[in-house]
Amino acid sequence: MDKQYNFKESSLSTHYLLQAGYILVPDHPIGISTVIGSAVSICIFDKKQRIGGMNHFQFPYIAIKGKTTALFGNIATAVLLKMMFARESSIKNLEAQLYGGAYHPEKNNKDIGSENIEIARKILLKNRISITSQDVGGEKGRKVVFNTNTNEVAVLKVESLRDADWYPYE
Repeated sequence: MDKQYNFKESSLSTHYLLQAGYILVPDHPIGISTVIGSAVSICIFDKKQRIGGMNHFQFPYIAIKGKTTALFGNIATAVLLKMMFARESSIKNLEAQLYGGAYHPEKNNKDIGSENIEIARKILLKNRISITSQDVGGEKGRKVVFNTNTNEVAVLKVESLRDADWYPYE
């Protein structure tokens, strides 16, 4: 009888919880998870080298020199790509998965999630990186688990998240 593949039984020996404003491209295969409401997370995978990385940003764009951090999509996505290129990835071998950007009307009156999705798509398009999977928008938060070795992603949609996971962030 064939054994069914179980995400938990993969060869991953390490798991990392990625917080907002962080980027990770690990040296060895791991599982990276994050929890997002209006924030966005991009998973980048190199099909040839079988390596991947992930970011988690809360705001779409900042242009003030000296104030740039990975909390902003334009910075977090550019840095994630630079980290992949530092690992000798080639654009032609990269693909992206995009998650988050929900809008919870009871939590705020600004749909920053849509702006986060837009900046992510814009930067990926500019860099000629295809989005092969996405689960964006809506009103539910998500827990995302990314296997950096297989490019598999599990997304759990949840009714409620901490207030800190929704704009305006605490």
